[in-house]
Amino acid sequence: MTLLVLFRRAAASRRAGPGGQTGQVTDVIRVDDPADPRLADYQLLTDSSLRTSLEAAHGLFIAEGEKVIRRAIGAGYPVRSLLVTEDRAAGLAGLAGAGAGPVYVITPEVAERITGYRVHRGALASMARRPLPGVGAVLAGHDRILVLEDLVDHGNVGAIFRCAAALGVGAVVLAPRCADPLYRRAVKVSMGAVFAIPYARMTDWYGGLAGLRAAGFRLLALVPDQSAAALERVAAGGRVALMLGSEGDGLSSRWLHEADESVCIPMSPHAMALGVDSLNVVAAAAVACYALMRGAG
Repeated sequence: MTLLVLFRRAAASRRAGPGGQTGQVTDVIRVDDPADPRLADYQLLTDSSLRTSLEAAHGLFIAEGEKVIRRAIGAGYPVRSLLVTEDRAAGLAGLAGAGAGPVYVITPEVAERITGYRVHRGALASMARRPLPGVGAVLAGHDRILVLEDLVDHGNVGAIFRCAAALGVGAVVLAPRCADPLYRRAVKVSMGAVFAIPYARMTDWYGGLAGLRAAGFRLLALVPDQSAAALERVAAGGRVALMLGSEGDGLSSRWLHEADESVCIPMSPHAMALGVDSLNVVAAAAVACYALMRGAG
């Protein structure tokens, strides 16, 4: 049985309706030309500046790997198309009926020429974006949130979303210049957690924190300064928004000034003696999310 037949049968089976009647069957198409315009969504995935403009213009993002693709579909993101390498196709045939878009089957070599890297997981999906909710909408029903200011590394943003999802933080609010949580690397590093955590992007960096305070949140600025109060001592009770700053400079002076209180993760005396006076932003986020959620009890 050829791979195309395998995929077509899987698609028809997944879309079977009452009495065995099938609805729309996913098109499964073999493509050998990396310049085929039908594969434009997957071009040069390693070129971040190109992808940022292309994905915004076309309202799409790329999910990689079966688990992440299924989580995106489960979260309600429509599938534009799937790209599957023939060496992994047999194990991924179940994806054929997971979405309504066409499935393109290509060789690993063609996949690398299209994307710019070796597609080890064997499957990519072009997904349609949904309109982002406003900040007020994502705050409803949540007492513990993260607020990210100007984190520009997509991997860091994805990892922080994973920390938030794992430890029970309710929502994430992004400053205008933060990296895109739906960029391929952010989605991949988060293992799909970006689909599980509600998030919104501020439209006003200068005055955006005022809206959080008006919603009843106490603004805590996480800083490396060991003279600040320990986070776990002040995070209890009420609605708390924990602010994390950029990878290099941390929080801006304006946001530090706007915070209700600065807090830190205490370093051990031994670490301080060795000159280790802080954690990187992802490690700090993990520890801080744990402390934040303990305070929620």
